[in-house]
Amino acid sequence: MTQDFFQTFILLVLVTDPFGNVPLFASVLNPVPVARRPRIVIRECAIAFVLLLIFMFFGRHFLSALHLSEVALRIGGAVILLLISIRMIFPHPDGVLGRTDGAEPFIVPLAIPALAGPSALATVLLFSRESTGEVLVHVAALSAVGVVWLAVFLSAERLQKVLGPQVMTAFERLMGLILTAMSVEMLLGGIREFVKTL
Repeated sequence: MTQDFFQTFILLVLVTDPFGNVPLFASVLNPVPVARRPRIVIRECAIAFVLLLIFMFFGRHFLSALHLSEVALRIGGAVILLLISIRMIFPHPDGVLGRTDGAEPFIVPLAIPALAGPSALATVLLFSRESTGEVLVHVAALSAVGVVWLAVFLSAERLQKVLGPQVMTAFERLMGLILTAMSVEMLLGGIREFVKTL
């Protein structure tokens, strides 16, 4: 169970990529008064957490309503993760999530898609097909990830200044490389499950 918790925790940290999103949070919150920034960070993290939790518990019903198989979701989620991870390794000028504009953010782009993006939603949907005990482990891991979000984003500006842009870029590419391996493993698992149904 501890191993499942650790694996889920690492996967969700990689998928939501809090360290890679530090520049995004810092730039989006730049026009906002300093006193309001912690409230916005807490609010956006809470929104992303609740959305992922909803998808984790009701993902199975969501799949049934759309007549989607778990194998299709697993393969589709793996492809999305692979595309995200490749963009993390080979950065685009607009970043992993594209260019964002505006003053005080609300839901978009920080909660969605920065934290609860397509890859994160697809990942927690996969968890919804498992037993109650496993889902509780995943909830605990998601809660731990939420704490990581708060710790990272509340100190985003200081972290960026201390580590510098080069270290942040190197760290994001390393996370992209690990996520690439995990997404390929998820893809191969989905293909194996599909082959069994033939």
